[in-house]
Amino acid sequence: MSDAKKAYPLRINPEVLNAMQRWSNDELRSLNAQIEYVLREALRQAGRLPQSKRKPSA
Repeated sequence: MSDAKKAYPLRINPEVLNAMQRWSNDELRSLNAQIEYVLREALRQAGRLPQSKRKPSA
């Protein structure tokens, strides 16, 4: 899979968007980066992310 980002329009409830914006501000991330972080963490916890091909650090 490529490391290129893909744009995707997102329809989101204003309350959820405002909460995500406050959270991203607290974490010093952009709103987009915060949404991606939350999605990635949820996918990781659900076992839905493909295994990383990185070699472990020795």
